[in-house]
Amino acid sequence: MKNWTQNISFLILLFTISQFSFGQKSSTIKGKVSDGKLAIEFVDVVLKKVSDSTKVASYAVTDASGNFSLENVLSGDYKLQFKLIGFKTITQKVKIADSPISIGTITLQTDTNLLNAVVVKSQKKQIQKTDEGFIFNAVSNISQSGGTATDMLKNIPTVAVDADGGITLRGKSPMILINGKNSAITNMDQIVASSIESIEVISNPTAKYDANAESGIINIKLKKNNQSGMNGAVVLGGGFGAKGRLNSSVLLNHKTDKWNFGLGYDNRFAGRTKKIKGERTNYLIDDEHFINQNRSDQRTEGLQNLKFNIDFSPNERNSFSFEALGNMESQDNDETLHTQVNTSTNQFFSNNVRHSLELERSKVGELAFGYDRKFADERKSLNASITSSFNKHRENTDIDTFNYDQYNAQIGDAFLQRTHNYEHENISNAIVNYAVPVSEKSIVETGYKGTFRFFNSDFQSADMTNGEYVINPLASNGFKYNEQINAAYGMLNSFIGEKENPKWKYNLGLRAEQVSNNGKTQNNSDNFSNHYLKLFPSASLQMNLASDEFVKIGYSKRINRPDLDDLNPFIDITDALNPHGGNPYLKPEIIHIAEMSYNKDWSKYSFSTNAFYRNATNTIRQYAELQDNGVILLQPRNIGSTITYGLETIFSLKSIGFYDANISVTAFQQNINASNLAQDVVNNAFSWYGKMINNFVPWKGGKLQIIGNYNSALATAQGKRIPIYNVDMGFQQKLGSGNARLGLVVTDMFNTLESGYKNNTLLFSNNRTSKSDTRALMVTFAYTFKSDFKEKLLENQFSTE
Repeated sequence: MKNWTQNISFLILLFTISQFSFGQKSSTIKGKVSDGKLAIEFVDVVLKKVSDSTKVASYAVTDASGNFSLENVLSGDYKLQFKLIGFKTITQKVKIADSPISIGTITLQTDTNLLNAVVVKSQKKQIQKTDEGFIFNAVSNISQSGGTATDMLKNIPTVAVDADGGITLRGKSPMILINGKNSAITNMDQIVASSIESIEVISNPTAKYDANAESGIINIKLKKNNQSGMNGAVVLGGGFGAKGRLNSSVLLNHKTDKWNFGLGYDNRFAGRTKKIKGERTNYLIDDEHFINQNRSDQRTEGLQNLKFNIDFSPNERNSFSFEALGNMESQDNDETLHTQVNTSTNQFFSNNVRHSLELERSKVGELAFGYDRKFADERKSLNASITSSFNKHRENTDIDTFNYDQYNAQIGDAFLQRTHNYEHENISNAIVNYAVPVSEKSIVETGYKGTFRFFNSDFQSADMTNGEYVINPLASNGFKYNEQINAAYGMLNSFIGEKENPKWKYNLGLRAEQVSNNGKTQNNSDNFSNHYLKLFPSASLQMNLASDEFVKIGYSKRINRPDLDDLNPFIDITDALNPHGGNPYLKPEIIHIAEMSYNKDWSKYSFSTNAFYRNATNTIRQYAELQDNGVILLQPRNIGSTITYGLETIFSLKSIGFYDANISVTAFQQNINASNLAQDVVNNAFSWYGKMINNFVPWKGGKLQIIGNYNSALATAQGKRIPIYNVDMGFQQKLGSGNARLGLVVTDMFNTLESGYKNNTLLFSNNRTSKSDTRALMVTFAYTFKSDFKEKLLENQFSTE
């Protein structure tokens, strides 16, 4: 509580200081754009300072009447650009003082010779490169409308998603942020794809970011409209896989000179099926020697999100924001597991059928307060935020198990069980970032981030005895966990050479993180605490070979802290022969990373590649251990050290007017030294994955997208996961004047997506495959009202540059 009081007091002080600038005046630029006869809608209006044409000072888009307005513009000399596909770009100089400016009507001239070139530039905005990775415009991914964030991530370059929803970058799980902050939403299936504005992949984070990002960071930015006036959009969709699916989205917004109000709602309801097959051989156990399992799941999913935001800008220098997000998820899973066990001579040993009905309910609430301060010097900035998210998860399961003899005759009565797992979690963040120029060529960035996490789970298992459910104390437990991370960083950004075209750019950073965590179980059998202070340096050097070509090298030290699922010692016995649980005694991984990248852009092509080297100690991996009773217990373990090196490549092309593509491939080698564990741990393995995004414009107003994914076999601690591959297709057609869209989506067109693994150790071999009804067809209809909305839910529109 003391830390909270200090953080809140500090932010209130910042807000108070900012009020001294409230009396400053702002200017507005207004005008209209036409082709000489009719008004032109959706013209990009870009304002840049004459002294620094690399940065956008303000941006707008014309409405249905051709009007535009640029507000809160500081005084100075500017260049004003008007750009639209099929028209010549017009640039004119304007001088801004304190009074509003009206530039009248701007007339654009059509230019068919420039049409294809401008189309190329617009469609390249599907991926926007940054100094630390790239930003993917999620709205352009029409092949996943009606899906979730997990489905969307399957089609992001360099990101690998397996058939069970596991997300990796360069073979490791990344840190996932929502709107740039840690969130209680950790399951990406809790986010509807239609609510996502963009996805940022930070493959080379600096000291400014959390050190707990070994393979990088994925930041999911949710939609937030800021167009002037009253506007909005609605999307309706329906379809089927093995069962029916429905989704809808509504987004409303009203913006004035100083206020911006937004309200959004989306939902998704779907039925799913899954088939799982497992085979295991226990080499040294004669009775339970051959085990064959077949599982069938029938699942119904429901997801609803409600978002509300208020922004207030009393002047051009200060802005305040408030956001509230509510999430409700339900999952009803009806599962039947058939297990057949034979002896080493392949004679009958046991046979049972276990049926369970699992009902899950989750509620997440998030609150976020933010403040941004601008200065006359655009290189100087201050922002602060406080966020808090709460998650309540309830899971109730009824289980019945029937035993059969070798002739499939039932033995005795059914064994009845009942379990519940109740979880409560709170994650809060306090963040302050400040950047100040220290010379004409150098900027110092500093900041603080406090992360506070509290988690409490209660698991109870009861067996039916004499007509009553009696709690089984050996299979029941509670777990409490709290963690505080206080981090501070400092970073120097500078360049050598001309300001407009520097020859060299470099940054040096250092982050300090003080971590304190405590955990205990209800029966006090597993208590732990871990407190440490660690430093994480980072550095990079970039040489610009040309305005569109550069080489960059970098180094950073990072950490991989075990998450709650890794630490929670509770053993899940849903499958009695294959239980799994956490390990409260895990140590964090420490990783040293070196990278070298090359980027080059041409008029119709772009190419980037990144070679990386990663050296990790105390590597955390899932490890399966055969117990004396024939049960295999799966738990995370520190398996030793791992060296990973590989190459990540993205290639984009726009060879002809109606087609463009993006191809990405990641390949890496892993060398594992697990001398602290058994000798049957995999020592080295090569893995790769790639995807190709194909975009077609077959006719006016139509878009066709075909995306192919392939993930090779991926090494695990004791074997490998099987390769996975699939093809998704999406089509979208403008209707009428363009305010409406009709879409068709087919996911996993050839029904090839499945997951599984193969383990082969000295004590056992284990094969498992899982196949869901991933092939599905969805039809969507989307409509915008009021043209200022800029088709956020419908069109491939992105940021100003």
